[in-house]
Amino acid sequence: MSDKKFTVIGLSDSNEQFFAPEVLAAIRGGKVFSGGKRHHELVAHLMPADAVWIDISVPLEDVYDRYLPYREIVVFASGDPLFYGFAVTLQREFPNAEIAVFPSFNSLQLLAHRLLLPYSEMVNVSVTGRPWKNLDVALIRNQQLIGVLTDRKKGPAEIAARMLDYGYSNYVMYLGECLGNSSETVRTLALDEAVSTEFRVPNCVILQMMKPKVRLFGIPENLFSHLEGRENMITKMPVRLLSLAMMDLYGKSTMWDVGFCTGSVSIEAKLHFPELNIISFERREESRRLLEANAREFGTPGIEGVISDFMECDLIRYPEPDAVFIGGHGGKLEEMVKRIFHHLRPGGTVVFNSVSEDSCRTFTAAVESCGRQIVKSHILSLDSHNPITIMKAI
Repeated sequence: MSDKKFTVIGLSDSNEQFFAPEVLAAIRGGKVFSGGKRHHELVAHLMPADAVWIDISVPLEDVYDRYLPYREIVVFASGDPLFYGFAVTLQREFPNAEIAVFPSFNSLQLLAHRLLLPYSEMVNVSVTGRPWKNLDVALIRNQQLIGVLTDRKKGPAEIAARMLDYGYSNYVMYLGECLGNSSETVRTLALDEAVSTEFRVPNCVILQMMKPKVRLFGIPENLFSHLEGRENMITKMPVRLLSLAMMDLYGKSTMWDVGFCTGSVSIEAKLHFPELNIISFERREESRRLLEANAREFGTPGIEGVISDFMECDLIRYPEPDAVFIGGHGGKLEEMVKRIFHHLRPGGTVVFNSVSEDSCRTFTAAVESCGRQIVKSHILSLDSHNPITIMKAI
């Protein structure tokens, strides 16, 4: 038997709510209710006089504690409670609970309806109390239509500024404010206009692509910003693509790029695998600017650059990798390999580009000393450059 029963009812922001008969019966028969302050205002007149009300506010742990004495609770939430909503939270926190959901339209559906915009192909993301990652992924994937749930810190102006920073000026923004309320507004804005505009909350946006962003499969090295006077300090495009292929990045979650220099490997990886968490290490301070400039040039937000000696970093601060590319080792290849394998997740891969027989031997010996093995090796000769041996270890 379930230890709790939640009836979760979705509300619009209208002062005149419409409820189906079964929803009205659940409200009138309830004793314990919960929701936000705005929800309380909308439904207080329908609740029994002796009703218990539990505000949903942070920290949510306190809310869960207040739920514990009660078996049956009627919860009010905005829109569709299963769409980035509180019903999902209840499923996570009370996995054995019986949950019934009565949804309303979510805000992105309402905005699409107001625009008469078919939204069956729309990709929905939320930045409400969340990082930028899912929006970044949708943009890198060139999604035609993107619905975005916002918050006070990541609102329409901040979204537009981030998109312009990374070259996504090829979208128009549709904005909905206070949807479902008598004071609702719907506007269409260019991104540069949205950056300097103030918005009412709550709001949400739909981004529509006006023209596709040009993508290259393999970015020529001359298109990157380089270290001053050291244009050859970059992983060449054919070597870069083969290295990424050997890292087996499909299904991987986190990649470390050790010695990123210009960021070319990280950027190419992010373009092809936008869901990948990429942590890029480099000890040269001037590479901070290069990574930022190149990431903006090629539209790859979300790469975390770490300017520090990899051998001295507190690696516990970063998610453990299941793929590692070694682009530079500063003469400490053996120690670096051992440190990487100490943190590598089970089933992970390490790829190293060697430019000499000595570094090939050192890498092979270091891998074997860790109880691992070289499983693949290719030699590439490009133009007048020295041959490069690309080695994969597991």
